[in-house]
Amino acid sequence: MRHGIIVLAAASLLSACQTAAPPAVSTSTPTSPRTPAAIQLADSTDAYKSLVAQQIMAANSAYTFSGRLPPMLPAIVVLDLSVGPDGELKSVHVHRSRDSEASAAALAAVRRVPTLFPPAAHLMHRHARTFDFSETFLFNDQYQFQLRTLSGPQ
Repeated sequence: MRHGIIVLAAASLLSACQTAAPPAVSTSTPTSPRTPAAIQLADSTDAYKSLVAQQIMAANSAYTFSGRLPPMLPAIVVLDLSVGPDGELKSVHVHRSRDSEASAAALAAVRRVPTLFPPAAHLMHRHARTFDFSETFLFNDQYQFQLRTLSGPQ
């Protein structure tokens, strides 16, 4: 009996010590066809960029590749994106590129996303009208891409 109480007490202590990161997700009811059913709120700029990158990749599965990057990337495109407080894409333009075909592919990939991006109001500076960030598209020989935000260490 005494052994059972000790085991139960130890289990209680261990479960009380577990810490879980608070979820950065809240849900909202859709208000338009472009609004996703579940809206995710990011708790940092990096988390926000990851959510946006996931949406871009999901909307462009036929144009992407996975796995290790090739040793020589034939094209790298950096896009500047501006998103409104509600997640609406306000503008996107090429910040840096040496390849017009890759630039056009990267711009088209962002515009293919069928829904709003996650709301960005909570990440915006006071009095800002948009949340601005960049994303880097890494192209292989077939002009398929990976996004730097999701590619991880290589």
